[in-house]
Amino acid sequence: MTTLIRLEILRTLRNKRYLMFTVLYPALLYVFFISAYSGGDVAGGVPAKSYFMVSMATFGAVGAVLTGSAQRISLERRSGWVRQLRLTALPGRAYTVGKIAACAVTTLPAILVVFAIGAVEGVQLSAGRWLGLAAVLWLGSFVFAALGVALGYAAAPDAVQPIVMIVYMLMALFGGTWFPVGDSLVAFARFDPVYLYNRLAAFVQPGQGLDTVAVAGMAGFLALFVAAAAVLYRRDTRAA
Repeated sequence: MTTLIRLEILRTLRNKRYLMFTVLYPALLYVFFISAYSGGDVAGGVPAKSYFMVSMATFGAVGAVLTGSAQRISLERRSGWVRQLRLTALPGRAYTVGKIAACAVTTLPAILVVFAIGAVEGVQLSAGRWLGLAAVLWLGSFVFAALGVALGYAAAPDAVQPIVMIVYMLMALFGGTWFPVGDSLVAFARFDPVYLYNRLAAFVQPGQGLDTVAVAGMAGFLALFVAAAAVLYRRDTRAA
C-alpha cells in the first residue's frame, strides 16, 4: 500500500493542472481578497489577512482532494485499472485508504503556499500556532479526501467533474470561504463540512480555543464519507 501511496503522490505533484488550480489559484485569490479589503477587517472584526489566509488554504486543500481523488478514480474505473488491482493481492480497503492518504498528503502544498504569503503580508502567529494551524487543516483534509473517493465511485467519468465542481462550490459558498457566515445562516452552515473545516482554525484568534463542536462534526463527516466510499466500492466490485 505504501508503494501505491507514493506513486499517487508523485503522479499528482507532476500534474500541472494540480499546481495551477489547487496551489497557485488559491494563492492568487488570497492576494486579491486582501488587496480588496486594503488590510482592513472582515465582519466580526477579524483581520482580512488572517481570515482569508485560512479560507483560501482550506479552499485549495478541498479542491486538491476532491478533484484529485474523484476524477482519477472515475477514470481508473473506466480504463479497467481498478479491476486489474482487484486481481492482485492488494485488498480493496487498502486501495481506498491509499487513495485517501495520498490525496490528503497533496493538500500540504496548497496550505503552505498560502501560509507563506500570509506570513509575508504580516500575519503574525507564534511558532506553535503556525504548526497547530497547519496540522488541523491537514488532518481536516482527510474528510474531503474520503468524500472525493465516494464521489469517484458514485459517478461516471463524464459526470464526475461537474458533480464535484457543484458540490465544491456550494460547500465553499455556504462554508465561509468567500465571506463570514452571518448569524442567520449559522444553523444551516453547521451541516456544511467546509464551514466546520474553517472553524477548526478559530483558535488562532485572540481569546479563542479549539472548537470542539467543529472537531466532533468533522469526525462525524469523516465516518459518514468513509462508510459511503466503502459501500460504493463494494457496489462497484459487484458490478465489475
